[in-house]
Amino acid sequence: MNMSDQRAVSPHVLIFPLPLQGPVNCMLKLAELLCLSKIQVTFLNTQQIQERLRINSAGADVYFKRYPNFRFETVPDGLPEDNPRTGDQIGHLLESMDAVAVPIFRGMVTSGGEYGPGSENQVTCIIADGIFTFAAGIAAEIGVPLLYFDTISPCGLWTYLCLPELIEAGEFPFKDDNLDEMIRNAPGMEGIIRRRDLPSFYRTNDVNDRIIQLVLKEDKHIPLAQGLIFNTFQELEAPILAQMLSVCPNIYAVGPLHAHLKTRLAAETCPGVQPTTSCNSIRREDSSCISWLDAQPSKSVIYVSIGSVAMITTDQLFEIWHGLVNSGSRFLWVRRPGSVTGLDPETTKEIPSELSLGTKERGYIVSWAPQEEVLAHPAIGGFLTHSGWNSTLESIVEGKPMICWPYFVDQQVNSRYVGEVWKLGLDMKDTCDRVVVEKMIREVMELRKNEFLQRADEMAKLAKASVSEGGSSYADLDRLILDIKFMKIPTTWK
Repeated sequence: MNMSDQRAVSPHVLIFPLPLQGPVNCMLKLAELLCLSKIQVTFLNTQQIQERLRINSAGADVYFKRYPNFRFETVPDGLPEDNPRTGDQIGHLLESMDAVAVPIFRGMVTSGGEYGPGSENQVTCIIADGIFTFAAGIAAEIGVPLLYFDTISPCGLWTYLCLPELIEAGEFPFKDDNLDEMIRNAPGMEGIIRRRDLPSFYRTNDVNDRIIQLVLKEDKHIPLAQGLIFNTFQELEAPILAQMLSVCPNIYAVGPLHAHLKTRLAAETCPGVQPTTSCNSIRREDSSCISWLDAQPSKSVIYVSIGSVAMITTDQLFEIWHGLVNSGSRFLWVRRPGSVTGLDPETTKEIPSELSLGTKERGYIVSWAPQEEVLAHPAIGGFLTHSGWNSTLESIVEGKPMICWPYFVDQQVNSRYVGEVWKLGLDMKDTCDRVVVEKMIREVMELRKNEFLQRADEMAKLAKASVSEGGSSYADLDRLILDIKFMKIPTTWK
């Protein structure tokens, strides 16, 4: 498709997220922002994700009916229905999608497909998760620009992109077990990142490990995109975004997206009317926790959640539980069904009485929570988090200090930046001991409470300013919208 042909058709973006709660939630918010600007959007979900959205977020489909320029499409992910699709299954998920979903996607957008060149609804731009290396070839085949949107943090992605350099320099695989040794060949991260702060996949001695090879493949494909979209803001990650320019000169930092969407929706509604945002959860939210929070004193509750895919052991469950109860703090704890490996249903009968009593007195446990609403609640004083990027940004926007207990991918990097660079909390990685849990909760909720709250409040103001008119993320989103609308993104393939 040449440029003169492109101008004859309406801009139509196809968005293809990694089928997990975090990426889907994040990309749906971007989809809404594009729809608000009258851009046609097709959102490609796996059938499993779409069904869970339908069941658990009844409002999602209804909400999107407000956008006549939005539609969902689905593809199978190829996995058996009973596959849990948790963090340890991501390798299988990607392999299965390559075999089953990708050929269907290619058929949809290539010649003869419903969204292919020459069709009434032809796609003019693809926005795909950065791990979808197949997207580069398909976009090139149909002659449309590709924008990669890695919904992990830029600082996390940068450690992915540094992998070839670390291999070449002999820093990876690690020569010994000293995880506190500083990493030298990650530009822009000197003096910050230790071995233990690199993503979890670095903890292998095998360069041929499946995930390592997947990351190396991603490293080769990301520079093929005509632009990179990030859910971050300049004031938070300017040094890393500057490094990213060496990979792709066209970068759109448009986050925090959940706050950005609220800003743009507010501009669309009547003055004084609170904008309604959709629920994009693939799990049923238990809103009873909000009523419980309403009855708690200001900044008195530590919120605990390990996100939608992280797993913990039974031992870790009880160490965290003891730490929470022993800290004396009130706590709201999200315990996702199926998140504890090896948990015997009989274990619940063996809960020590001090844990039952402490939880009854000061705690509240739910299977899933409306997290944005929880973090915005005045009763919340801190967040014990797995350091997923959406969770980190939601905590930053609401000015809530964090205790970081990362699970995998970019979370190890995020937790280091929260503790060491942004000074927004404490990094608890690689330990799960009731004494440490108690100590860190006391630090955040009591001993250093004012220090952390002041720093978190300063960063929250910067985050909100970035998505307000005149802010850095606001300007980048405007640029992205204009580039898509007027087809200014070149399709020259490198």
